[in-house]
Amino acid sequence: MRKFAAALAAFAVLSVVTIPASGQTIPESLKQSGNTEASIKDRRNAWTVGVAGGLMSGTYMTFADQLAKALDDGDNLRILPMVTYGAASNIDDLLYLRGVDVAVTQADVFEYFKTERKIWNLNNRVHYIIRLPVSEVHILARRDIKSLEDLRGKKVSFGPAGAGSSLTGTIIFQRLGIQVQQVNVDTSAAMQQLKTGELAAMIRLVGKPIDFFARIPADAGLHLLPVPFSKKFADYYTIGEFTADQYPNLMPAGHTKIDTIAVPAVLAAFNWTKGSDRQKRIERMVERMFANWSKFQKAPFHPKWRDVNLAATVPGWTRLEAAEHELQKLEAAAPATNASSSLNSEFQAYLKNADTKRDAQRTQQGRDALFAEFLAWRDRQEALAARNESGPEPKPAVRSKSRK
Repeated sequence: MRKFAAALAAFAVLSVVTIPASGQTIPESLKQSGNTEASIKDRRNAWTVGVAGGLMSGTYMTFADQLAKALDDGDNLRILPMVTYGAASNIDDLLYLRGVDVAVTQADVFEYFKTERKIWNLNNRVHYIIRLPVSEVHILARRDIKSLEDLRGKKVSFGPAGAGSSLTGTIIFQRLGIQVQQVNVDTSAAMQQLKTGELAAMIRLVGKPIDFFARIPADAGLHLLPVPFSKKFADYYTIGEFTADQYPNLMPAGHTKIDTIAVPAVLAAFNWTKGSDRQKRIERMVERMFANWSKFQKAPFHPKWRDVNLAATVPGWTRLEAAEHELQKLEAAAPATNASSSLNSEFQAYLKNADTKRDAQRTQQGRDALFAEFLAWRDRQEALAARNESGPEPKPAVRSKSRK
């Protein structure tokens, strides 16, 4: 009897191991039967494109991640998003790090590498694919700090070394002639030091609104400082703003919105030799990106994608040949229907209604500033329309006076 029970138990175990679950199939991508190690390796690497994104919590890393999600085509095209030190170091990675073909960076970073680092032949080695939305300069300070001038001589975190804020923040304070004690710590550490009073402020360069700031409670004793736009910033930067709708607990007392400056972001590519293997990979990525642009305009993709004007230029940069070719195809095929043209048409209408006194400002930098202003105006109009659609708030009930 014991032998029979043992045999039955063994059969039950064997049945569990050998009988596959009904309806379960192995993904085709994991089936490699009949392939040699070398052929698997070649196939997996044939159409991969490495994209240097940025810090894990930043908008730039989100852009890189969503490029991968929108354009993934298995072995035919695979985007590898890379967490990096940030936008300022991404040009370094694009130039020198193995496996990096594309990077998210900023206009001022490129100029710094060209004019200060004096990188050899940079204009020919690095080109741009598209201009990405601007990233706003967030300067979060204690409530006793009322202006940038109040930060003179005080400790300010510029973010980790290599982050976009570490370069842009340095440029801002240098141009304003305000000397601060610069420290380089990440966002979490900076918040802790703000709470303890060790820091007076922290700088972060990221596309608004960012949840990390939006969730700061009203009793945290912190607010955003205005960064007024002036001619000192007219070369690389544009006008930006923050509103109470975006950051309800971080407006200075008595303000519903404040000005800041914003930095144009850029999707850059290494300009590999035409016909080379890596040039062909980037070319395929660019083709798929333009062909699938409508994906980026819808949820769950970041709303900042909607602000991209595919035809926008980046002063001082050269557009990648593959991107220029795709842009010409797109404009010829559907000049009035693609998302970029629609946004551009809205902008042109906005310009016509703008004050005529601004005509003299319509240099490239002036138009960039107006475009940022237009996007902020459009956001306010959409928010107003959404409130109108939801209907007016109910009025409080009024008690009728009782008759005597």
